[in-house]
Amino acid sequence: MYKVAFEKEAEKEFLKLEKSAQKLVASKILDLQNGIFNNDKPLHGKHKGKFRKRAGDYRIVYLKENNLLVITIIRVAHRKEVY
Repeated sequence: MYKVAFEKEAEKEFLKLEKSAQKLVASKILDLQNGIFNNDKPLHGKHKGKFRKRAGDYRIVYLKENNLLVITIIRVAHRKEVY
């Protein structure tokens, strides 16, 4: 089991989402907490070392710190503007 932490901006982005989108994103964050990383893709370029999880039309960009079992949520935004 992983500990999930939000960066301040990511938390604000999450709280601005509609309630239905918040529920979907929250369920995906619970998957992260439980160590379910299937279909997550590593990012490239300036985001190298980070991963993204799909939640409908939204993307969760996160950093996984293996030895500490910590996942830091960096962004939660619509797929058009997340990168």
